[in-house]
Amino acid sequence: MSSSERSITDYLPFLSMAGLLLIVQILALILSSPMEVSGMQAFEDPTQVSNSIYYIGLILVFTLFVLIAIKKEMKWVISLLIYFAIISTLYYVFLSLLNLFPSLYGSPATIASILISSGVTVVLYKYPEWYVVDLVGICIAGGVSALMGISLSVIPVVVLLVLLAIYDAISVYKTKHMITMAEGIMDLKLPILFVIPKHLHYSFLHESFKAGEKREAYFMGLGDAVMPTLLVVSASAFMHSDGGISYPVLGAMLGTLAGYAVLYILVMKGKPQAGLPFLNSGVILGFFIGVLLSGASIT
Repeated sequence: MSSSERSITDYLPFLSMAGLLLIVQILALILSSPMEVSGMQAFEDPTQVSNSIYYIGLILVFTLFVLIAIKKEMKWVISLLIYFAIISTLYYVFLSLLNLFPSLYGSPATIASILISSGVTVVLYKYPEWYVVDLVGICIAGGVSALMGISLSVIPVVVLLVLLAIYDAISVYKTKHMITMAEGIMDLKLPILFVIPKHLHYSFLHESFKAGEKREAYFMGLGDAVMPTLLVVSASAFMHSDGGISYPVLGAMLGTLAGYAVLYILVMKGKPQAGLPFLNSGVILGFFIGVLLSGASIT
């Protein structure tokens, strides 16, 4: 194999994961408009910074719950909770997409969304191969990003991203409980992460996740795609442009990719890295560069 072929192969996982990030952000932007029209916002006042603190609290409670369930060897409880979250999120995703068609608006869209989200969840449960997990993960990440992005204006989102970056760094580098949680639930084969195989014959179904075994795929948590996308959606929803390119949105998207590039370089050195410090820093920096270029105001 030539050196050029080796370099292309080496970059394929990076390009694939970057592509997934971009797809999630585009899907979230598509979903945000019908979700906003349908009044799916999670908070009544999206400008309140206290909403970000509330969201952080939910994350801490969920993390504690998962760690306790892992210690008590009650992973079925985690599976039940996550499957409920999956089918609920998929329902809102498909409802929003179907509502884009006037002929389906109302009861037809509702019934179809229930059937499709239920069917997809059953397929995921019966056959959680890596491409099924990735496809469902894209839908979930896009849906959650859109819902939260239209529920928080720019300043609360920036505050949330800064706090989450600090929390992620502490939980990975200091307490290491995030690594414990990830290792404890990866074998559930749920769309809580993206999977990029290292070779064509890889099967996520046969991945054992035993300690010390060589991994045959690259993994990235769904939260690493969701969190920076919140700012992309929020910038689109709360910073209306005069038409054409929205520089804050474009800057946020490019900033996410730049942050991921730095993260990927460090991950390739073989050590686990906290993703959000890099991704959130990138999206925030890109967003503010876009704001400066557009001359827009974030207030």
